[in-house]
Amino acid sequence: MKVHRKSISSPRIEMLPLIDIVFLLLVFFIYAMLSMAVHHGQPVDLPDSTGAVLEPDEAIGITIQDMGDTIRLHVNEQPVRLEELSAVLREQAGEEREQEVKVFADRTVAYQELFRVLDRIRQAGLSRISLQARPEEVASP
Repeated sequence: MKVHRKSISSPRIEMLPLIDIVFLLLVFFIYAMLSMAVHHGQPVDLPDSTGAVLEPDEAIGITIQDMGDTIRLHVNEQPVRLEELSAVLREQAGEEREQEVKVFADRTVAYQELFRVLDRIRQAGLSRISLQARPEEVASP
């Protein structure tokens, strides 16, 4: 009696698992890109901090640049004078008094100038204020 052996086929590479992995990586990188925090304002040299974390949200951004004897202010990329800062912030926040304000101050801005800006923010009725810093690279021991 003759025994029929099945012919052994050569192994093949399955493409479906590979395609699944590629799509998962694609989704991961798209999500990671969309969740990055980006400051759309004037370039400033932020101070370093080991605890600094940038969080994406819809906060009002105030940029303070040191111009030597004066400062330059921008609210969400719009140039503003210190005298009109409270009015601009009230307009930006609208009815929402819990609106967060992120202050991006140049590291060389005088302490007194920073407090003048913080006082104007308080005059606008906003109390959720955070000073921003650049995350510092910590060398491992």
